[in-house]
Amino acid sequence: MADNTTNTADSYLATTRMLDYRHPAIQQLIQQRGWRQLDTRQQIAEVYRFVRDDIRFGYNADDSLSASKVLRDGYGQCNTKGTLLMALLRALGIPARFHGFTIYNELQKGAIPLWMFAFAPARILHSWVEIYYDGRWLEIEGYIIDQPYLQQVQKAFASECEAFSGYGIATPCLQKPQNDWQGGNTYIQKEGIADDYGVYNTPDEFYAAMGTNLRGFKRILYRYLLRHLMNINVRKIRRAGIR
Repeated sequence: MADNTTNTADSYLATTRMLDYRHPAIQQLIQQRGWRQLDTRQQIAEVYRFVRDDIRFGYNADDSLSASKVLRDGYGQCNTKGTLLMALLRALGIPARFHGFTIYNELQKGAIPLWMFAFAPARILHSWVEIYYDGRWLEIEGYIIDQPYLQQVQKAFASECEAFSGYGIATPCLQKPQNDWQGGNTYIQKEGIADDYGVYNTPDEFYAAMGTNLRGFKRILYRYLLRHLMNINVRKIRRAGIR
């Protein structure tokens, strides 16, 4: 596994084009929520719950959106929600870094209609956030899927407590995923990981090196049509369940 970080404290707190935590909308959110008045553990817990549940699971126009744009969208997936999580934590003085992967696209079945798989690569770029807390780096991934959506999937597969992959989830036990932050690691797609690209100081560095999931005509088609159809499907699941 590669390690692409420089080991200075400032490198885990810096603002960048994507981690634009000085943006007025992000600063206003932090002030309104009163996060600066909390201790570090409470800050992490509250920011984590906000990104997991208030920023709903959905598909943005691009992986490399800035945190302020993800906040404005109000929804996101692994990469975009991770950018917002990193920005909010860094704004509160909590060191955070980026860990890049690919995941098998199979775990998206159900969230993405089957006919759309012809347009998607077999492996797609994935990431989680690592935060430095209580003397160690923690792996934080469980923020990707919001609780209302997860509960609908759990309801549809109520008997599942073996390895589950589908609907944007890949976990050893669907009914008891490790997605509540209680001071340690959290996961919701870990079981779908294919390639490990190591850690980076920022998402900006990762996407500059690796690009994004789609290029050319497929990228245009995704941005202006396919993702909207995917989001309609996700909202339908969240609202009415799986039928």
